[in-house]
Parts: sequence; C-alpha cells; structure tokens
Amino acid sequence: MSAFKEISKIAGAFVGVIVGAGFASGQEILQFFTSFGVYGLIGCVVAGLTFVFLSMVFSTLGQRLRAQSHKEVVQALLGRHLGMVFDLLITFFLFAITVVMLAGAGSLLQQWLDLPEVWGSVLATIATVLIVCLDVRQVIAFIGAVTPLLVFLTVVVAAYVVSTPHASHDVLLAAAQQQPRGASQWLVAAFLYVSYNIVAGMPFLVIMGGQASSRRNALWGGVLGGVLLGILMLLIGAAMYLRIDTLGDVSMPMLALATQISPGLGHLMSLAIFGMILNTAVGMLYAFVARILPAGGTPFRLGTSVAGIAALAGSFVGFIKLVGVVYPIYGYIGFLLMGCTLVCWLRSARPRAIA
Repeated sequence: MSAFKEISKIAGAFVGVIVGAGFASGQEILQFFTSFGVYGLIGCVVAGLTFVFLSMVFSTLGQRLRAQSHKEVVQALLGRHLGMVFDLLITFFLFAITVVMLAGAGSLLQQWLDLPEVWGSVLATIATVLIVCLDVRQVIAFIGAVTPLLVFLTVVVAAYVVSTPHASHDVLLAAAQQQPRGASQWLVAAFLYVSYNIVAGMPFLVIMGGQASSRRNALWGGVLGGVLLGILMLLIGAAMYLRIDTLGDVSMPMLALATQISPGLGHLMSLAIFGMILNTAVGMLYAFVARILPAGGTPFRLGTSVAGIAALAGSFVGFIKLVGVVYPIYGYIGFLLMGCTLVCWLRSARPRAIA
C-alpha cells in the first residue's frame, strides 16, 4: 500500500467514526458551538486544532506500541490500575453512543418521513443487530461509503447558506441563546466536544495507527483526519449559525437546512445521515459486545441481541436530551485522557528537542 493510500485510510477511518458520533445530525455542533454565537465559531477553530494534535498523538502512539486494541494505549498513558478503570468507562461509553445513535435514528425518520420516533429507533435497532450478528461486511462497507456523500452535501449546504442573505447579528445571537447548550461557557464546550469524541474515536484511531507501516504515515494520517474534522466543524457551525433563526428546536438541524434549500437535497441528506448513524451504531455495538464476549458464535449473537434491546430501551429518553447529558459526562471524563496524552507527548518530544 502506498504512503498516500495508507495516510488516507487512517484519516478516513477516524473521520468516519467521529462524523457519525458527533457531526451527522448537526445537533451536537448546535449544542456545543452554534448556541454560543460567534464565540462558538472560534470554539470550532480551537476544537479543530485540538483534534489535529490528539489524532496525531494517538495514531503515532498506536503505531509505536503496535496496538491491537485501545487497552494497550490507555494503560500506557494512565498506568495499569487507572487504565483498567478507564478501559471499563470507554467500554460502557461505546454502549452509550449506541443508545444515542438509535435515538438519533428515531428523530431522523420522524423529521424526514413523519414516522413515530419509536418506529425509527426500532428499525435502526433491528438493522444494527442483524448487521453485527451476520457480519455482513459488504453492507457495512456500503454504509461506510456514505461518508464522502455526507461531506459533499455539507460543503454544498454551507456554501449555499454563506452565499445567501441572512438575518442580522443581533437576531442570530438572540436565536442562538435560546438553544440548549452542552456547557455553560464556549471554551469549555469546545474542549468537552473534543474530549467525548476522542473517547469514542481513540479506540479506532490507535488500531489504525497500530497497523500503519511507518510512524510517518501514522502521524500524517492522524493530522489529515484532524484537519478534515476541523474544516467540517467550521462549515457546519457557520451554516447553522447563519440560519439559527429558522431552525427552532428541530432534532436534525443539518437536515432542516438541506430541506430549506431543496426537498431533493433534504432526501439525500437524510439518507447520508441515516447511513452514518447506522454505521456508527454498528461499530459501537460490535466493539462493546466484542469487549465482553468473543466475536462470532451463538453467545456473541445472543449478547448482541440483548445489548441491542437494552440500547433501544435507553433511546426512548430522547435524542436531544441524550446528547446534552451523555456527551458532556464523558467529555469531562475524557479530560483526564487528554491531559495524560499531553504529558506523554511532552515527555517523548523533550529528548528530540534537546538533541
């Protein structure tokens, strides 16, 4: 595999996981950035730079340790005992994200097709459990292929919104302040957003880094993934802020923006968002069950079914509320991981600086 392909593979895998967990619906960007107005857009830049740094460090650390799972990297950063605790927290966070994704699927189908939310969540649960149990790799690959489509549609929506008239700054700011917030202060919200996404994406990033043929490829794969995430965040954040006065309390603001431009574009965006939600739900549910039971076989399938039903039950809390509760909690937990990552990087970089 050429260096460019390997770098692109690492970046694409990281972006794919994070987009599903923290970008696809727009609700996450809305609560952690857009609700703070212009300061939220500055927060997007801060978060993007932090993503670049952390993705670079985790990818190269995974390559150095030849990591097969997040457990090795977590224990290297936090030590054996604290690492075990954090490993457990990450495992349950995988389940929590599955719950949020199933709730998001219900909200999406309700807003898109006017179906009861419970129907959308049930359909997504059935599809997720079947894909995980049957290991239909072609289906997973097809769903994962919607990532470029979602990126393209995001660019189209953002470009259209930025190039067309919008309300005054005072009107936009007043509307933004009426939205739910993931934290009380914009900078804290930016770091919380990065933190919970890193907790979700780190297990996949270190494995991809562990498979890299060189430290250089792992490093630039992480950097490219972080840069792409930063650009997407800023585009989505800016587009939603310029139309915040028209969004109200919708669960899927990106879908609402696309539909405002064109019903056809709204349908395409719905398909892309549903694909990313399902992709993330499959990845998270598989990782959660595989951490408890050996992959494959009857016990694994039974465990997947039980976990899927439990996640469906949790999804009835509601998508907006889950985003506002689950993600900040794990964001604060992730601060410890981010801090230890910074210390680890400074220690490893110091000898090179002296040399």
